[in-house]
Amino acid sequence: MSLPHKIKMVEVGPRDGLQNEKQPISVATRVQLIDLLSESGLQAIEAGSFVSPKWVPQMAASEDVLAGIRRAPGVNYSALTPNMVGYERARDARADEVAVFGAASESFTRKNINCSIEESLERFRPLAEQARVDGIPVRGYVSCVLGCPYEGDIPAERVAEVSRALLDMGCYEISLGDTIGVGTPEKARYMIETVARQVPLEKLAVHFHDTYGQALANIYAALQAGVGVIDSAVAGLGGCPYARGASGNVASEDVLYMLDGLGIHTGIDLGRLAKAGNFISHALGRESNSKVARAIAGEHGCIEGD
Repeated sequence: MSLPHKIKMVEVGPRDGLQNEKQPISVATRVQLIDLLSESGLQAIEAGSFVSPKWVPQMAASEDVLAGIRRAPGVNYSALTPNMVGYERARDARADEVAVFGAASESFTRKNINCSIEESLERFRPLAEQARVDGIPVRGYVSCVLGCPYEGDIPAERVAEVSRALLDMGCYEISLGDTIGVGTPEKARYMIETVARQVPLEKLAVHFHDTYGQALANIYAALQAGVGVIDSAVAGLGGCPYARGASGNVASEDVLYMLDGLGIHTGIDLGRLAKAGNFISHALGRESNSKVARAIAGEHGCIEGD
C-alpha cells in the first residue's frame, strides 16, 4: 500500500508526557509549552487531564492551563476525562475535545482501575452520551495493544474488540497505544490490519512508546498499513512506570523529520517544534530525548533551552 500524502500529528506531551514527571511543573510552564507548540503548526494538542490530582498531581489545575493558553485558530485543544466529573470539568474549561482511556489487557485494567475491561467501558458510556448532547468530540485510547506488563503478548483480536466498543459508543477516533513499547513493525502491522476489520482505517491512530527503540519503525509500518494519525510527544516526554528504563513517547521532532523525509505533508515547522522541545527540556533540567532536536542544536551551536 502506498504511503498517505498527509498526516495529522497529535501532540500528547503536555498531558501524557508531563504526567509522569516527578518534579512540580507550574501552570505557567505548561501554558508556555502549549503556546510554543501552537506556533509550530500542530493542529491537535492534548492540553491536560481532568483526573484527581491525588493520583496525577502533575495534571492539577488543568482548568487554569486551558484558561491561560493563547488558542490558535484551527488548533484542537483536548483533555483526558476518565469519568463524568472529569468530563464536566473539561467541558466547563472549554476543552475542544475529550478522551477516554481503555485497555486491551484485563490484568492491566484491574490493577489500574480495579474493574474489568467491560466494566471500564460501561463507565464511559454516559460520558460519551453527554458529550454527544453537548457537541463535544470524544477520542478513545486503547492501551497495551502490543504487550502488557502483566500478561505479555495481547491478542490482536482483543484489541479489535475493545476498539470496536469505543467506536460503537461514539468515539470518532481510536488511538492504539503500545504502552510499554515492546512492539515491532510486523506485529504492529498485523495488529492494525486486524483492528481495521472492525474499525474503519481512517478512524485509527497509533501511539508508540520508544522503550526498545522501535517506535519510528513501527510508525513506518503503520503508515504502510494506511494509518493517517500519529500521536507523539515533543522532546520524547514521558515514560512508562511498568517498564524499567522506558524512554517515553516517541519524540515529535523525530516523527516529523521522518515524515518530511518521506514527503508527507503535516503543515508543521520542525524548527519551531524543536524550540518547544528545548523549552520544556530546559524547564525540566535535562537534555531532550529527541535525536533530531539534539542534531539541530549541534548544527547551530545551540545550548539546550535556547
